Amino acid sequence: MPKMKSNRGAAKRFRANATGRFKRAQSHRRHILTKKSTKRKRHLREAAMVAEVDQRAVRRMLPYS
Repeated sequence: MPKMKSNRGAAKRFRANATGRFKRAQSHRRHILTKKSTKRKRHLREAAMVAEVDQRAVRRMLPYS
């Protein structure tokens, strides 16, 4: 049986951690940054976890992670 393919878009966006959950980057950091406060931008640097309801969908897109 051939290997399953990972969804390449998902592979670039999500990383599995040691417990098997997925971390993701925060949104709203790409452009129009001048009107956003330094504090807001600083907090957006931190990684966030994928919501529990979305874990199954991400796992299906990334079968080998």
